[in-house]
Amino acid sequence: MRKMYSTMEIDEPPSNGILSVTNPSALQKEATILTTHTNYNSSLSKKPLKFSQQNKPNPRNVMHRVAKGNLRAHITISANTREFINKFYPEIADEKWNDWHWQVANRIRTLEKLQNMIDLSDSELEAIKLHNGPLPFAITPYYASLLNAKDANQPIRRTVVMTREENFLAPGEAVDPLGEEDDSPVPGIVHRYPDRVLFLTTGFCSVYCRYCTRSRMVGVPGGEAQYNIQQWGKAIEYIKSHTEIRDVLLSGGDPLTLADERLEWLLSNLRAIPHVEFIRIGTKVPVVLPQRITPKLVEMIRKYHPVWMSIHFTHPDEITPEVSDALQRLADAGIPLGSQTVLLKGINDSVDVMKKLFHELLKNRVKPYYMYQCDPVSGTSHFRTSVSKGIEIIAGLRGYTTGYAIPNYVIDAPGGGGKIPILPEYVQGHENGNLILKNYEGKLFSYPDIVENTLK
Repeated sequence: MRKMYSTMEIDEPPSNGILSVTNPSALQKEATILTTHTNYNSSLSKKPLKFSQQNKPNPRNVMHRVAKGNLRAHITISANTREFINKFYPEIADEKWNDWHWQVANRIRTLEKLQNMIDLSDSELEAIKLHNGPLPFAITPYYASLLNAKDANQPIRRTVVMTREENFLAPGEAVDPLGEEDDSPVPGIVHRYPDRVLFLTTGFCSVYCRYCTRSRMVGVPGGEAQYNIQQWGKAIEYIKSHTEIRDVLLSGGDPLTLADERLEWLLSNLRAIPHVEFIRIGTKVPVVLPQRITPKLVEMIRKYHPVWMSIHFTHPDEITPEVSDALQRLADAGIPLGSQTVLLKGINDSVDVMKKLFHELLKNRVKPYYMYQCDPVSGTSHFRTSVSKGIEIIAGLRGYTTGYAIPNYVIDAPGGGGKIPILPEYVQGHENGNLILKNYEGKLFSYPDIVENTLK
């Protein structure tokens, strides 16, 4: 079996090699490593990042360019978040609050700090005290401002604060249920489909979702770490050598936690490969760290169009004025935006919640793209719904809202089977040469079907 690195290298680890959640200096150093481009290891710090001579904006991309000067620099602070700042960070100026480096460096990662902000349930308290291993909890101050301090069942809170249910292993669950390691020819690359690859660029996220598919490789003992440039180079060489690859999805961890210069290194080197037509970025940063979406970042990304972005949204309460501003910057830069939403029990498993989420996304120029059945990752049974619930939601959307608001409902098949679409049974069969169809109201209709092999 070909293995990906489950414990990833970092460029400049703390002296003890471990980023302790109780060591503020280590956390500050971690944030510096992740969000600047000056802390490379000794072999890299002596010379600047090199961009290929071929990495100039491609003339074929002129149609994608957007006039400069349309990207807003102002960052909104919503009323609820302002109240949170006044209570817990009264000494922090708006400029610092809106600095994404500060947000990452000051993530809530200790029991003491979290307990000061919210009333922890017995389940949450037990889980945090007993936790050991990958997928620690980490919440940006901004995203913490959205949590209900009194209600442990608040949807957003449930997605980021661990509970004792994470310690239960249900039948069929696995550490790597999708078999990504079996499809990894070189570290960081998952090559499952013929013409596209998943490029895992980092093991770091600014906020950790408790149902994470890659919980095995984020926040692992040894630190929340990112791949180094040398490893990225090997992944780039693999893509170069496989001319059938036309589509690259940058993921992780979260690639938007990388410094601008490092992300540009990746984008420029991928854009220089003639057979790579399509670059995507998978991220939750615009939702949990909207301060990261700066004018400088989007100006850089749009140099390498076509670049698309798939953004992980979970609940309509995530779409705040701050997030809307971030989405506007991305859309105004000509970056097509799609959403990916995991169906989660007690969080978003109703037609009303999903419809509200998808409508709000459309208003912000984000096309609902995927609704995922929750992957059977170890310790996630309390998050998973029945598949029939997902079908019920899709049936409750079809015909009752625009098709633009209806995502593809898919199961990522365990063992590496890939994404399989799941639909309500609209086709009821054949009768007298006609196809019998059921519409959104449950009414039956007949369509004169053509039998292909009878045509001459």
